[in-house]
Amino acid sequence: MPIRLLVTIAIAQLVGWGSTSLTAIVGTQIAAELRVDIAAVFAGNAVHYAVMGLCTPFLARAFDRYGARRVMIAGSLVAGPGFAVMAIAQGYGTYLAAWVILGAAGSATLSTAANILLTEMVGRAAGRAIGAMMLMTGLSSSLFWPTTAFLNDFFGWRGTCGVYSGAMWLVCVPLYLYGVPRRSTEPAAPPLRDAIPAEPPPETGTFALIVVGSALSAFVAFGLSAIMVELLIVEGLSRPEAIGYGSALGVIQISARAINFFGGGRLDGLTTGLIAAFAVLTALLLLAAGDGGPVAAGAFVLLYGLGSGAMAVARATIPLVFFDRATYARAASQIALPLNLASAVSPPALAAVLTRFGGDAVLVLAAGFMAASTVALLALARRRPRAQLIVRA
Repeated sequence: MPIRLLVTIAIAQLVGWGSTSLTAIVGTQIAAELRVDIAAVFAGNAVHYAVMGLCTPFLARAFDRYGARRVMIAGSLVAGPGFAVMAIAQGYGTYLAAWVILGAAGSATLSTAANILLTEMVGRAAGRAIGAMMLMTGLSSSLFWPTTAFLNDFFGWRGTCGVYSGAMWLVCVPLYLYGVPRRSTEPAAPPLRDAIPAEPPPETGTFALIVVGSALSAFVAFGLSAIMVELLIVEGLSRPEAIGYGSALGVIQISARAINFFGGGRLDGLTTGLIAAFAVLTALLLLAAGDGGPVAAGAFVLLYGLGSGAMAVARATIPLVFFDRATYARAASQIALPLNLASAVSPPALAAVLTRFGGDAVLVLAAGFMAASTVALLALARRRPRAQLIVRA
Protein backbone atom coordinates (compact mmCIF):
# COMPACT_ATOMS: atom_id res chain seq x y z
CA MET A 1 0.00 0.00 0.00
CA PRO A 2 1.70 3.25 -1.14
CA ILE A 3 2.08 5.74 1.70
CA ARG A 4 0.90 8.55 -0.58
CA LEU A 5 -2.41 6.79 -1.22
CA LEU A 6 -2.92 6.03 2.46
CA VAL A 7 -2.25 9.64 3.46
CA THR A 8 -4.63 10.89 0.74
CA ILE A 9 -7.48 8.75 2.04
CA ALA A 10 -6.69 9.63 5.66
CA ILE A 11 -6.78 13.38 4.96
CA ALA A 12 -10.15 13.09 3.25
CA GLN A 13 -11.47 11.05 6.18
CA LEU A 14 -10.12 13.61 8.66
CA VAL A 15 -11.97 16.38 6.85
CA GLY A 16 -15.15 14.32 6.63
CA TRP A 17 -15.30 13.25 10.27
CA GLY A 18 -13.82 16.46 11.67
CA SER A 19 -16.34 18.71 9.91
CA THR A 20 -19.34 16.66 11.06
CA SER A 21 -18.17 16.97 14.67
CA LEU A 22 -18.82 20.73 14.64
CA THR A 23 -21.79 20.47 17.05
CA ALA A 24 -19.37 19.66 19.87
CA ILE A 25 -18.07 23.24 19.55
CA VAL A 26 -20.94 25.32 18.13
CA GLY A 27 -23.90 23.34 19.48
CA THR A 28 -24.89 26.00 22.01
CA GLN A 29 -24.92 28.74 19.35
CA ILE A 30 -27.04 26.58 17.04
CA ALA A 31 -29.45 25.82 19.88
CA ALA A 32 -29.81 29.50 20.78
CA GLU A 33 -30.38 30.66 17.21
CA LEU A 34 -32.80 27.88 16.27
CA ARG A 35 -34.53 28.15 19.67
CA VAL A 36 -34.16 24.49 20.64
CA ASP A 37 -32.36 22.82 23.52
CA ILE A 38 -28.88 21.38 23.20
CA ALA A 39 -30.21 17.80 23.19
CA ALA A 40 -32.19 18.60 20.03
CA VAL A 41 -29.03 19.90 18.38
CA PHE A 42 -27.12 16.72 19.14
CA ALA A 43 -30.06 14.70 17.83
CA GLY A 44 -28.79 15.82 14.44
CA ASN A 45 -25.68 13.69 14.97
CA ALA A 46 -27.89 10.71 15.78
CA VAL A 47 -29.80 11.34 12.54
CA HIS A 48 -26.45 11.44 10.73
CA TYR A 49 -25.46 7.98 11.99
CA ALA A 50 -28.92 6.52 11.43
CA VAL A 51 -29.13 7.72 7.83
CA MET A 52 -25.59 6.49 7.15
CA GLY A 53 -26.61 3.05 8.38
CA LEU A 54 -29.84 3.00 6.38
CA CYS A 55 -28.22 4.16 3.14
CA THR A 56 -25.03 2.09 3.12
CA PRO A 57 -26.64 -1.27 2.24
CA PHE A 58 -28.23 0.33 -0.83
CA LEU A 59 -24.78 1.38 -2.03
CA ALA A 60 -23.41 -2.17 -2.07
CA ARG A 61 -24.23 -2.60 -5.78
CA ALA A 62 -22.68 0.78 -6.60
CA PHE A 63 -19.46 -0.19 -4.79
CA ASP A 64 -19.38 -3.43 -6.79
CA ARG A 65 -20.21 -1.86 -10.13
CA TYR A 66 -18.37 1.45 -10.07
CA GLY A 67 -15.74 0.99 -7.37
CA ALA A 68 -15.31 2.88 -4.11
CA ARG A 69 -13.42 5.78 -5.71
CA ARG A 70 -16.37 6.91 -7.84
CA VAL A 71 -18.86 6.40 -5.02
CA MET A 72 -16.74 8.50 -2.65
CA ILE A 73 -16.40 11.30 -5.21
CA ALA A 74 -20.19 11.36 -5.59
CA GLY A 75 -20.64 11.32 -1.80
CA SER A 76 -18.31 14.28 -1.36
CA LEU A 77 -20.29 16.21 -3.98
CA VAL A 78 -23.48 15.53 -2.00
CA ALA A 79 -21.88 16.54 1.31
CA GLY A 80 -21.24 20.10 0.08
CA PRO A 81 -24.95 20.98 -0.24
CA GLY A 82 -25.55 19.29 3.12
CA PHE A 83 -23.41 21.83 4.93
CA ALA A 84 -24.86 24.60 2.76
CA VAL A 85 -28.40 23.69 3.89
CA MET A 86 -27.23 23.73 7.51
CA ALA A 87 -25.67 27.16 7.00
CA ILE A 88 -28.97 28.68 5.86
CA ALA A 89 -31.25 26.76 8.26
CA GLN A 90 -33.82 29.02 9.90
CA GLY A 91 -35.78 26.27 11.62
CA TYR A 92 -35.20 22.92 13.26
CA GLY A 93 -36.70 20.97 10.37
CA THR A 94 -34.18 22.39 7.90
CA TYR A 95 -31.39 21.69 10.37
CA LEU A 96 -32.38 18.01 10.54
CA ALA A 97 -32.74 17.91 6.76
CA ALA A 98 -29.11 18.99 6.51
CA TRP A 99 -28.08 16.05 8.68
CA VAL A 100 -30.11 13.70 6.48
CA ILE A 101 -28.15 14.92 3.44
CA LEU A 102 -24.86 14.60 5.33
CA GLY A 103 -25.82 11.11 6.46
CA ALA A 104 -26.50 10.03 2.89
CA ALA A 105 -23.17 11.53 1.85
CA GLY A 106 -21.38 9.89 4.78
CA SER A 107 -22.64 6.46 3.75
CA ALA A 108 -20.70 6.96 0.51
CA THR A 109 -17.56 8.53 1.97
CA LEU A 110 -16.89 7.76 5.63
CA SER A 111 -15.35 4.70 7.33
CA THR A 112 -17.10 1.83 5.54
CA ALA A 113 -16.46 3.37 2.13
CA ALA A 114 -12.81 4.00 2.99
CA ASN A 115 -12.42 0.42 4.25
CA ILE A 116 -13.93 -0.86 1.00
CA LEU A 117 -11.55 1.31 -1.01
CA LEU A 118 -8.50 -0.01 0.83
CA THR A 119 -9.73 -3.59 0.45
CA GLU A 120 -10.19 -3.06 -3.30
CA MET A 121 -6.52 -2.11 -3.43
CA VAL A 122 -4.90 -4.91 -1.41
CA GLY A 123 -7.54 -7.48 -0.44
CA ARG A 124 -7.25 -9.11 2.98
CA ALA A 125 -3.87 -7.45 3.47
CA ALA A 126 -5.86 -4.22 3.90
CA GLY A 127 -6.11 -4.88 7.64
CA ARG A 128 -2.88 -3.06 8.44
CA ALA A 129 -3.71 -0.23 6.03
CA ILE A 130 -7.11 0.22 7.71
CA GLY A 131 -5.37 0.28 11.09
CA ALA A 132 -2.97 2.97 9.86
CA MET A 133 -5.83 5.05 8.49
CA MET A 134 -7.76 4.76 11.76
CA LEU A 135 -4.64 5.79 13.67
CA MET A 136 -4.54 9.02 11.68
CA THR A 137 -8.28 9.67 11.67
CA GLY A 138 -8.37 9.21 15.44
CA LEU A 139 -6.95 12.73 15.56
CA SER A 140 -10.00 14.25 13.86
CA SER A 141 -11.47 15.86 16.98
CA SER A 142 -8.05 17.01 18.19
CA LEU A 143 -7.49 18.80 14.89
CA PHE A 144 -10.98 19.96 14.00
CA TRP A 145 -12.37 21.09 17.36
CA PRO A 146 -9.85 23.96 17.55
CA THR A 147 -10.31 24.54 13.81
CA THR A 148 -14.07 24.83 14.25
CA ALA A 149 -13.60 27.14 17.24
CA PHE A 150 -11.25 29.35 15.19
CA LEU A 151 -13.65 29.53 12.24
CA ASN A 152 -16.59 30.18 14.55
CA ASP A 153 -14.80 33.15 16.11
CA PHE A 154 -14.36 34.74 12.70
CA PHE A 155 -17.42 33.66 10.71
CA GLY A 156 -19.94 32.33 13.23
CA TRP A 157 -21.40 28.84 13.04
CA ARG A 158 -23.17 29.52 9.74
CA GLY A 159 -19.98 30.72 8.10
CA THR A 160 -18.17 27.67 9.51
CA CYS A 161 -20.75 25.44 7.80
CA GLY A 162 -20.09 27.38 4.59
CA VAL A 163 -16.36 26.76 4.87
CA TYR A 164 -16.94 23.05 5.41
CA SER A 165 -19.32 23.00 2.45
CA GLY A 166 -16.54 24.35 0.26
CA ALA A 167 -14.05 21.89 1.76
CA MET A 168 -16.13 18.95 0.54
CA TRP A 169 -15.82 20.14 -3.06
CA LEU A 170 -12.41 21.82 -2.97
CA VAL A 171 -10.53 19.34 -0.74
CA CYS A 172 -12.26 15.95 -0.63
CA VAL A 173 -13.37 15.71 -4.27
CA PRO A 174 -9.88 16.53 -5.68
CA LEU A 175 -8.26 14.13 -3.20
CA TYR A 176 -10.41 11.23 -4.35
CA LEU A 177 -10.33 12.32 -8.00
CA TYR A 178 -6.58 12.77 -8.38
CA GLY A 179 -5.08 11.05 -5.34
CA VAL A 180 -6.77 7.65 -5.69
CA PRO A 181 -6.06 5.49 -8.76
CA ARG A 182 -8.88 4.18 -10.88
CA ARG A 183 -9.99 0.63 -10.22
CA SER A 184 -8.02 -1.62 -12.54
CA THR A 185 -10.84 -4.05 -13.26
CA GLU A 186 -14.18 -3.25 -14.85
CA PRO A 187 -17.41 -4.69 -13.43
CA ALA A 188 -17.78 -7.12 -16.33
CA ALA A 189 -14.25 -8.45 -15.96
CA PRO A 190 -13.62 -11.99 -14.67
CA PRO A 191 -13.09 -12.49 -10.94
CA LEU A 192 -9.77 -11.34 -9.56
CA ARG A 193 -7.09 -13.93 -10.26
CA ASP A 194 -4.99 -13.12 -7.22
CA ALA A 195 -7.68 -14.35 -4.88
CA ILE A 196 -8.15 -18.11 -4.98
CA PRO A 197 -10.92 -19.21 -2.64
CA ALA A 198 -9.96 -22.18 -0.50
CA GLU A 199 -13.19 -22.07 1.50
CA PRO A 200 -16.83 -21.56 0.49
CA PRO A 201 -18.43 -18.15 1.19
CA PRO A 202 -19.34 -17.57 4.87
CA GLU A 203 -22.69 -18.93 6.01
CA THR A 204 -25.56 -16.71 7.08
CA GLY A 205 -24.88 -17.62 10.71
CA THR A 206 -21.31 -16.40 10.41
CA PHE A 207 -22.47 -13.09 9.00
CA ALA A 208 -25.01 -12.74 11.82
CA LEU A 209 -22.29 -13.33 14.42
CA ILE A 210 -20.12 -10.62 12.85
CA VAL A 211 -23.07 -8.22 13.00
CA VAL A 212 -23.89 -9.06 16.64
CA GLY A 213 -20.29 -8.86 17.83
CA SER A 214 -19.65 -5.58 16.03
CA ALA A 215 -22.96 -3.81 16.75
CA LEU A 216 -23.00 -4.58 20.48
CA SER A 217 -19.44 -3.39 20.96
CA ALA A 218 -20.24 -0.23 18.96
CA PHE A 219 -23.29 0.42 21.17
CA VAL A 220 -21.06 0.33 24.26
CA ALA A 221 -18.25 2.40 22.73
CA PHE A 222 -20.35 5.22 21.29
CA GLY A 223 -22.71 5.34 24.26
CA LEU A 224 -19.97 5.51 26.89
CA SER A 225 -17.98 8.10 24.94
CA ALA A 226 -20.99 10.42 25.10
CA ILE A 227 -21.56 10.07 28.86
CA MET A 228 -18.03 9.27 30.09
CA VAL A 229 -17.52 12.43 32.15
CA GLU A 230 -20.95 12.25 33.79
CA LEU A 231 -20.50 8.53 34.47
CA LEU A 232 -17.19 9.09 36.25
CA ILE A 233 -18.75 11.86 38.33
CA VAL A 234 -21.62 9.58 39.37
CA GLU A 235 -19.06 6.91 40.25
CA GLY A 236 -17.36 9.26 42.71
CA LEU A 237 -14.91 11.58 40.95
CA SER A 238 -15.01 15.35 41.09
CA ARG A 239 -15.84 17.12 37.83
CA PRO A 240 -12.22 18.29 37.23
CA GLU A 241 -10.99 14.74 37.87
CA ALA A 242 -13.62 13.27 35.56
CA ILE A 243 -12.74 15.72 32.78
CA GLY A 244 -9.05 14.91 33.21
CA TYR A 245 -9.61 11.16 33.01
CA GLY A 246 -12.01 11.59 30.10
CA SER A 247 -9.46 13.67 28.22
CA ALA A 248 -6.83 10.98 28.72
CA LEU A 249 -9.15 8.38 27.25
CA GLY A 250 -8.76 9.63 23.68
CA VAL A 251 -4.97 9.52 23.91
CA ILE A 252 -5.07 5.96 25.24
CA GLN A 253 -7.44 4.85 22.47
CA ILE A 254 -5.14 6.26 19.80
CA SER A 255 -2.19 4.60 21.55
CA ALA A 256 -3.98 1.25 21.26
CA ARG A 257 -4.40 1.81 17.52
CA ALA A 258 -0.70 2.70 17.30
CA ILE A 259 0.30 -0.49 19.12
CA ASN A 260 -1.86 -2.48 16.72
CA PHE A 261 -0.31 -0.80 13.69
CA PHE A 262 3.34 -0.74 14.73
CA GLY A 263 3.01 -4.32 15.90
CA GLY A 264 3.07 -5.17 12.23
CA GLY A 265 -0.48 -6.45 11.98
CA ARG A 266 0.51 -9.82 13.45
CA LEU A 267 -2.99 -10.32 14.86
CA ASP A 268 -5.95 -10.44 12.52
CA GLY A 269 -9.19 -8.56 13.22
CA LEU A 270 -10.89 -11.45 15.00
CA THR A 271 -8.02 -12.11 17.41
CA THR A 272 -7.67 -8.38 18.06
CA GLY A 273 -11.41 -8.14 18.68
CA LEU A 274 -11.39 -10.99 21.22
CA ILE A 275 -8.53 -9.47 23.21
CA ALA A 276 -10.14 -6.03 23.05
CA ALA A 277 -13.57 -7.32 24.11
CA PHE A 278 -12.11 -9.07 27.17
CA ALA A 279 -10.24 -5.86 28.09
CA VAL A 280 -13.39 -3.70 27.82
CA LEU A 281 -15.47 -6.21 29.77
CA THR A 282 -12.84 -6.41 32.53
CA ALA A 283 -12.64 -2.60 32.72
CA LEU A 284 -16.41 -2.27 33.14
CA LEU A 285 -16.51 -4.90 35.87
CA LEU A 286 -13.56 -3.28 37.68
CA LEU A 287 -15.26 0.12 37.77
CA ALA A 288 -18.54 -1.42 38.91
CA ALA A 289 -16.79 -3.28 41.72
CA GLY A 290 -14.46 -0.43 42.67
CA ASP A 291 -14.84 2.19 45.38
CA GLY A 292 -15.20 5.07 42.94
CA GLY A 293 -11.80 6.48 43.80
CA PRO A 294 -9.10 7.76 41.44
CA VAL A 295 -7.23 4.44 41.43
CA ALA A 296 -10.26 2.44 40.26
CA ALA A 297 -11.15 5.14 37.74
CA GLY A 298 -7.59 5.25 36.44
CA ALA A 299 -7.48 1.48 35.98
CA PHE A 300 -10.82 1.63 34.19
CA VAL A 301 -9.80 4.41 31.82
CA LEU A 302 -6.50 2.70 30.97
CA LEU A 303 -7.96 -0.75 30.35
CA TYR A 304 -11.13 0.53 28.68
CA GLY A 305 -9.16 2.96 26.49
CA LEU A 306 -6.79 0.26 25.25
CA GLY A 307 -9.64 -2.19 24.67
CA SER A 308 -12.02 0.22 22.95
CA GLY A 309 -9.25 1.67 20.79
CA ALA A 310 -8.27 -1.78 19.55
CA MET A 311 -11.92 -2.78 19.17
CA ALA A 312 -12.51 0.10 16.75
CA VAL A 313 -9.88 -1.37 14.44
CA ALA A 314 -11.26 -4.89 14.95
CA ARG A 315 -14.78 -3.88 13.88
CA ALA A 316 -13.39 -2.73 10.54
CA THR A 317 -11.10 -5.73 9.97
CA ILE A 318 -13.04 -8.74 11.31
CA PRO A 319 -14.87 -9.15 7.95
CA LEU A 320 -11.47 -9.50 6.25
CA VAL A 321 -11.05 -12.84 8.03
CA PHE A 322 -14.11 -14.23 6.25
CA PHE A 323 -14.49 -12.22 3.01
CA ASP A 324 -12.13 -11.63 0.11
CA ARG A 325 -11.87 -8.34 -1.77
CA ALA A 326 -14.55 -9.45 -4.25
CA THR A 327 -17.19 -9.88 -1.52
CA TYR A 328 -15.99 -7.44 1.16
CA ALA A 329 -17.84 -4.41 -0.26
CA ARG A 330 -21.25 -6.06 -0.08
CA ALA A 331 -20.57 -7.54 3.37
CA ALA A 332 -19.26 -4.26 4.82
CA SER A 333 -22.23 -2.36 3.38
CA GLN A 334 -24.69 -4.74 5.04
CA ILE A 335 -22.84 -4.66 8.38
CA ALA A 336 -22.89 -0.84 8.35
CA LEU A 337 -26.66 -0.69 8.89
CA PRO A 338 -26.82 -2.26 12.39
CA LEU A 339 -23.45 -0.77 13.27
CA ASN A 340 -24.51 2.81 12.58
CA LEU A 341 -27.96 2.35 14.10
CA ALA A 342 -26.34 1.08 17.31
CA SER A 343 -24.01 4.09 17.27
CA ALA A 344 -26.97 6.44 16.81
CA VAL A 345 -29.23 5.13 19.58
CA SER A 346 -26.61 4.33 22.23
CA PRO A 347 -25.80 7.86 23.51
CA PRO A 348 -29.41 8.82 24.33
CA ALA A 349 -30.13 5.29 25.61
CA LEU A 350 -27.21 5.17 28.04
CA ALA A 351 -27.82 8.80 29.05
CA ALA A 352 -31.40 7.87 29.96
CA VAL A 353 -30.22 4.85 31.98
CA LEU A 354 -27.65 7.00 33.79
CA THR A 355 -30.23 9.65 34.65
CA ARG A 356 -32.93 7.24 35.80
CA PHE A 357 -31.04 4.31 37.34
CA GLY A 358 -27.49 5.53 38.06
CA GLY A 359 -23.95 4.68 37.06
CA ASP A 360 -23.93 1.06 38.23
CA ALA A 361 -26.90 0.30 35.97
CA VAL A 362 -25.00 1.73 33.01
CA LEU A 363 -21.96 -0.39 33.83
CA VAL A 364 -24.01 -3.57 34.24
CA LEU A 365 -25.87 -2.96 30.99
CA ALA A 366 -22.66 -2.18 29.11
CA ALA A 367 -20.95 -5.24 30.61
CA GLY A 368 -23.87 -7.41 29.52
CA PHE A 369 -23.63 -6.11 25.97
CA MET A 370 -19.86 -6.65 25.91
CA ALA A 371 -20.28 -10.17 27.30
CA ALA A 372 -22.71 -10.95 24.49
CA SER A 373 -20.30 -9.43 21.97
CA THR A 374 -17.48 -11.57 23.37
CA VAL A 375 -19.58 -14.73 23.06
CA ALA A 376 -20.34 -13.87 19.44
CA LEU A 377 -16.63 -13.38 18.70
CA LEU A 378 -15.77 -16.67 20.41
CA ALA A 379 -18.36 -18.39 18.24
CA LEU A 380 -16.81 -16.72 15.19
CA ALA A 381 -13.39 -18.06 16.17
CA ARG A 382 -14.80 -21.59 15.87
CA ARG A 383 -15.92 -20.75 12.31
CA ARG A 384 -12.59 -19.28 11.21
CA PRO A 385 -11.73 -20.52 7.69
CA ARG A 386 -9.23 -23.36 7.86
CA ALA A 387 -7.43 -21.93 4.86
CA GLN A 388 -7.29 -18.21 4.13
CA LEU A 389 -7.46 -16.80 0.61
CA ILE A 390 -4.12 -16.39 -1.07
CA VAL A 391 -3.89 -12.66 -1.80
CA ARG A 392 -1.04 -11.02 -3.62
CA ALA A 393 -1.25 -7.29 -2.90
